[in-house]
Amino acid sequence: MKQVIVVNAALGLPPGKLAAQVAHAAVGALLRAGREAQIAWFEAGMPKIVVQCGSDEELQALASKAEAASLPALLVRDAGRTVVAAGTATCLGIGPAAPADIDRITGALSLVP
Repeated sequence: MKQVIVVNAALGLPPGKLAAQVAHAAVGALLRAGREAQIAWFEAGMPKIVVQCGSDEELQALASKAEAASLPALLVRDAGRTVVAAGTATCLGIGPAAPADIDRITGALSLVP
């Protein structure tokens, strides 16, 4: 079991804002997973990977693929109180789920530096 968080790198979020958005995506996707997947993920040490995509369109497409694959996922939309406008899609959390299932969607993406 693992979780992947995809960040919209085109936004150029400052590190603190990025960390908060990634946390929202991780928790939100976890809450959408079934109880068995949650427990298996906890027992595996809660592995997660943070990767990046290059645009809002790409983030939306990845969210659609995750939904079509019936993977637990959450597309985070910012409240607009600080850095970006309200409703801006910042991150996508996928999983916990089987690594191969998530990798079919996110496997080609690069890690956040």
